[in-house]
Amino acid sequence: MRPVRRPALFAAALTALCALPPQAWAQDTAQEDAARRQAVLADLPRDAAKRLFGLETTPSSGPAEAIGTYMRGCLAGAAALPADGPDWQVMRPSRNRAWGHPALIGFLERLAQRLPAAAGWPGMLVGDMAQPRGGPMVTGHASHQIGLDADIWLMPMPNRRLSPAERDEISAVSVVAADGDDIDPKVWTPQHRRALEAAAREPGVARIFVNPAIKRALCREAGSDRGWLTHIRPFWGHTEHFHLRLSCPTGDMACHDQAPPPPGDGCGKELDWWFTEEGRHPPKGPPPRPLRLADMPASCAALVTPPP
Repeated sequence: MRPVRRPALFAAALTALCALPPQAWAQDTAQEDAARRQAVLADLPRDAAKRLFGLETTPSSGPAEAIGTYMRGCLAGAAALPADGPDWQVMRPSRNRAWGHPALIGFLERLAQRLPAAAGWPGMLVGDMAQPRGGPMVTGHASHQIGLDADIWLMPMPNRRLSPAERDEISAVSVVAADGDDIDPKVWTPQHRRALEAAAREPGVARIFVNPAIKRALCREAGSDRGWLTHIRPFWGHTEHFHLRLSCPTGDMACHDQAPPPPGDGCGKELDWWFTEEGRHPPKGPPPRPLRLADMPASCAALVTPPP
């Protein structure tokens, strides 16, 4: 096993954690998110990238292109995932975050079609994807900026169509035990594992982020064919959904992939770290300065209305 590079792991993970808005969780109800959004907007500078991209309500015209990195970028020519498909339903519709690169839209439609047979999962509940023009969000995420990220709820789709109001306010269900050490056996099922495995085996997947307790359960249940576990990466939160990330589409030259996951199944000492005191309670410094439009890739500025 390769030695665990704790300083590099810790620094990268802590930077991402500190970039998240305080108390902003991806599966907040619409009412909770709207209240938090107003509070954050009141304190943002006029040229803050999350203000400018967060106020755009429609995609840009022209060809689709993912621009920049997952945590500092934007999305041209976005497509919307339809609110209802034969095997999926979009949650939190009032947020207007069901946008993505066409590569992501096609991927989600194919994955939803596969899940009934591959996992015994009747369909997907799809959470946040990207904003109409990508970019940083006012609440909830540090990534999801270039249209290649999507949150999939760890709840099977019900056997009826939820109303818009239900989709905005229904609570997601955690599959992690209260102490955070493992999954909750009253909630976790073999279908959860098979759904995650099916997603991780799909071509084009860069990473799938889950709570460390979920990764621990997958390591225990995976069996001998473990190659797919490489793509399953532990991260704070993610108790109620998994975060799917695709690699940059071929031909999108301004899109920058992150480094590939380290080899191996990720079930050794690198996973143990997440259950240490350092992993559970990392020290938090002051929140980082909000990204300004000038901090974004140059071509992102053309996608938003400039600040007054």
